[in-house]
Order: sequence, then C-alpha cells, then structure tokens
Amino acid sequence: MEREISPEAPPTPTRLLPRGPNEERKPGDQGGAGAEAEAAEMGTYKCCIFFTRRFALPDATTPEDVRTLFSRFSGGTPYMGVDELRRYLAATGELDGDGGMDVAEWIVDRVLQGRSRTPRFGRPALTVDDFHNFLFSEDLNPPIRQSKVHHDMNAPLSHYFIYTGHNSYLTGNQLSSDCSDVPIIKALQIGVRVIELDMWPNSSKDDIDILHGRTLTAPVSLLKCLTSIKKYAFVASPYPVIITLEDHLTSDLQAKVAKMVLEVFGDILYYPESKHLQEFPSPEALRGRVILSTKPPKEYLEAKGGTMKDRDIEPKFSKGENEESAWGIEVPDIQDELQDANKDDMSCHERGVDEDDEQKVRKSAPLEYKHLITIKAGKPKGSLVDALKSDPEKVRRLSLSEQELAKVAAGHGPKIVSFTQRNLLRIYPKGTRFNSSNYNPFLGWVHGAQMVAFNMQGYGRALWLMNGFYKANGGCGYVKKPDFLMQTCPDGKVFDPTADLPVKKTLKVKVYMGDGWQQDFKQTHFDSYSPPDFYAKVGIAGVPSDSVMRKTRVVEDSWVPMWEDGFTFPLTVPEIALLRVEVHEYDVNEDDFGGQTVLPVSELWPGIRTVPLFDHKGMKFKSVKLLMSFEFV
Repeated sequence: MEREISPEAPPTPTRLLPRGPNEERKPGDQGGAGAEAEAAEMGTYKCCIFFTRRFALPDATTPEDVRTLFSRFSGGTPYMGVDELRRYLAATGELDGDGGMDVAEWIVDRVLQGRSRTPRFGRPALTVDDFHNFLFSEDLNPPIRQSKVHHDMNAPLSHYFIYTGHNSYLTGNQLSSDCSDVPIIKALQIGVRVIELDMWPNSSKDDIDILHGRTLTAPVSLLKCLTSIKKYAFVASPYPVIITLEDHLTSDLQAKVAKMVLEVFGDILYYPESKHLQEFPSPEALRGRVILSTKPPKEYLEAKGGTMKDRDIEPKFSKGENEESAWGIEVPDIQDELQDANKDDMSCHERGVDEDDEQKVRKSAPLEYKHLITIKAGKPKGSLVDALKSDPEKVRRLSLSEQELAKVAAGHGPKIVSFTQRNLLRIYPKGTRFNSSNYNPFLGWVHGAQMVAFNMQGYGRALWLMNGFYKANGGCGYVKKPDFLMQTCPDGKVFDPTADLPVKKTLKVKVYMGDGWQQDFKQTHFDSYSPPDFYAKVGIAGVPSDSVMRKTRVVEDSWVPMWEDGFTFPLTVPEIALLRVEVHEYDVNEDDFGGQTVLPVSELWPGIRTVPLFDHKGMKFKSVKLLMSFEFV
C-alpha cells in the first residue's frame, strides 16, 4: 500500500456567523432582492427550522508566492508590461521561438478582456491581480505540454507504450452487459490506439458476432464495429490503430472476415508483403493506417462446454449485480502483487496453447485471412519463461494475464524487459474482474510491456492512472519508452525492475488554492449546513519506492480553500512517474469526492500552473481547478 503522510498544520478557523430567528437585522440586511444578494455573498444555510447560519465568502486572496513572482519580473513596479511578461514566459521555458513578444501581447490582451479592463493611458499592462488571473487560467497557463507530439515517432512499435483497451465492445461488466460499438467510439475519441474484438459465429453460423463468449453479453455485429472504427480511428490521433482479434471462427467465416476488413478499410489497411516481420514498422510509417493482430484461438481449441474457469465464474455473477463495487478502490502496490504471485499456485510452466496447436488451426485458415495479419501473436510451446525467448528472425506479440505477468516478473523481470525490446507484450485483466475493474498498470510498464490492456468502460483510480499516463506526447496514444528499458549492456544485462535505484530527480509540489466548486455544484452538495471543508491529496504513482500519497490540511467552511502546503517527492524512475492529485471534502462519516487528475511527471511545466480537475468518471469539470507549482531539483 502507498504511504500517506499529512503535514502538521492547524485547521483554519471557522468563519461562522449564526443568527437566531428573533435576532435583529443589521443595516442593509433587508428582505427581497437585498436579502438574496446578501445570501449569495455570505452563503446562507438553514439549520433545523428556525436557525440560519451565514458564512462569509471572501474573494480569493493572491498567494504570497504569486506576489513575489510579480514583483521580481515587474521590477518592483505595480505593473507588468508585455516585455516583462515575455521575460517571465522565457524564464519558465514556454517560449521556443522568436514569437515571444506576440505571445506575451496576446496573453495580456486576453487577460484584460476577460477582466473587462482597458488601460486608459500607455501600453497594456497587468496588475498583480491580473497576473494572478493569468496564472489561474487553464487555457493560458496549463500544467503540461498540450497538443504537441514531441517524441521521436520513427522507432519500431516495440519502442512505445501504446494506449490499449480490453474487450473494447463491452458497455459494462464482463458477463452480462450489452456489446456495442459505442464504447469503441468513446475509446477512440480519447486516443486509445488498440481495440480488442472477440469474434464468434452468430447463431445461424453464417456471420460474425462480437461478444464475450459463453457469457450473457448481448452481441453486436462485426461489420458495425469495423465501420465505427474506420469513422473514428483518427479523430484524436493520426497514429495507427491496432485491432486485436480474438478468433473463434471456422475457416469459412475467417474468409468472410478478410473480405469484410478489406471492403471497410480499403487502402488504410496495412499488411506486410513478407510472411514474418523482422522488425515492426514505426508509428510514423503507419500514420493514418489500421493494422490487425491475432490472438491464438485458445477457447476454439477447447471443448464447447467451456474451460473450468468459464464454468466456475458463471454462477458467481448474475445480471443486475452492482458493477461499481470495486471501482474507486486504491490501486494495489506492485510489491504486493509480486508477493501475491509468489504465494499463488500458478506455475511458470503452465501454458494454455502451444505454438504447434496454433499452427494446426492456422493451417486451415484461408490465405487471404492470414495475409492481412501484421502483428502475429505466437505462444511458443513450454513454460512462461520459454515464451519470453526472442527469435532473431521474426518479431511477435505475446499476451499474458496480469497474474501470469506478476508470477514471471517475481523471478524473471529482466527477461521480460529483454523480450519487450523487440517484441510486443500485451497484458490483460484477470478473468475474475467481472465488474470490469482494472489492475496496477505499472507492473506492466516497468517491465516494458507496450500493451497494458484496460477496461475503458469503467472508472476508478487505476483507470485514472492509465488516462493520465497517455496525456503525455500530446495525447497521441503512443509514448516512447525511456532509454533504460531499451538499453542492453555489453555484458548482456538489461534493466532490472527489482533492483534498488538511486534518486534521479526530486519534484517539489506546492498546492496554493482551489476554486470552481461553487460554480459546478449545488450549495448543499457537500454539506447541508455549511460550506465545504476541503483538503487535497497529492502524491506519486510509479515504482514502489516512488509511490506515496500526502495530504494538505483541511480548510474549513470555504468554497475557495487556501492551503499553500508544499511537498517533496524524491524519484528513482521519474521517466514513467505520474503525479496524482485528488480533492476531498472532510466529513465525520465519509469524505466526499471533490475532483481528481493524474499528470505525467515528465511533461510537467515548471512554475506556478493551473491544474483542472476531473470527476470520478474522468470527465473534466467546467470550473473546478487548483493553483499549484512544480519545481525539479
């Protein structure tokens, strides 16, 4: 579990102004419009029947660090001109060309227009309040490099983490929800690049359905899914979409799939001329293309009655069971998962289907179907460790469950890293995640697994991490793996995820204030009798030695909490670390949720920044945001 640390600081005093039913009104405290205006300014809450509580709602004060920064760049004068703002932007690394003066002029104009202020004399300039307004603007002062692809996109696919979905067609749980193209569309719209489709014969055996086999899920047609993929494939990213096909079809239906795929995608479908690839193409070479990958048809080889796992899980979940029970729980620590894997009786020598069995099935597959497969998913005969042996003559994709990964990683972590330098490794959720919950993605990422497959239709902290990770590199769905995962020493050694590592970088974070809840929530959403008591949780998700969560003090009775609490995070693997931010409202019984975000540490802009918050489903609030600062030392 992650460590949770709270700085010692007294709570802010309560600003409580009670008034009884017979209390005399003060001057200006009049009924009608005047009373409504005062209620809006003071924050009035009714207690019991006759008692009214009023709370002052003061304007947000400018943090002292903002005032100091303004004074530094304005030269101690009360105004910051365009040239002074340009120097500030250059100092924080936001200007990468010769257009700095134009950018600064545009920002000054935007700020003054937004605040309905036009200078009467001289050139436009910002006051300290204007400067604070600029810093607290999501559009003008975001926390990360947005909308810019800045990684090298010309390396083979195996050099990238790829935004990957699992059972992409499901609308809810794994056993009784409907199948649809809607979750596929939503996934593509947020930048997911790998879509999984499970293909089964329909009831009349003459067409192809997409569904989770041997469950109560209602099917959707393959044609509908493919058509939607083509329409939405590149709305969020120009880089390739990979369709992983879990194939349970007969050879005649496989031929039908081949014809359907060619008709739907036409020229944007990429497939190689050679039988086997010695190296995967690059995302840049595959820009605007769709490629196919197959998974060995394990279930198709087994008896129609289903595997023992299928028979075991069916009675454990019935239609209508609560699907949200596991969403929102804390993400398990990697170290705990590795320890659990050692206790598990799963053997590293267990494999469901070997390569020989797969080839027996594939011999009957039509040539046109096999020819369209770019990423072949082979499972060599033998143990899990044997499956990680790399073939110098060809590259392939290997799929492991989260349990299999944890088991083999506990004793053979470097072998996984070595395999993923040339080949693709896909990790998928264990079969008992009936409610479409997810696992800790870092177990896959720290071993170089490119396709850490997640159930995108749910929500919760694990999915927050996944979505936050892929905000990197302009949100294009491809994040280049750090060099340490791709390097091989002269003695043949590669990165060992279990090794003790020195601190590479230290991140200092300060949470100044928050705002926007009063605009996005009803007055009594958090508390029926008083304004909210907000606190923030800030921390790191990453390798076990880096993972930690800390808390600010609780600011009582305020819609605009001023914390100004700072934290320091030493990082051993900053390249893949994520900054976690959550806001909660303190309550005696159970704290209320006030927003969250996850940001890639490698993409953070140093300096004071605006951090917009999202709800528990990952939808951005209209107004809720934090003012924070980031510093690397």
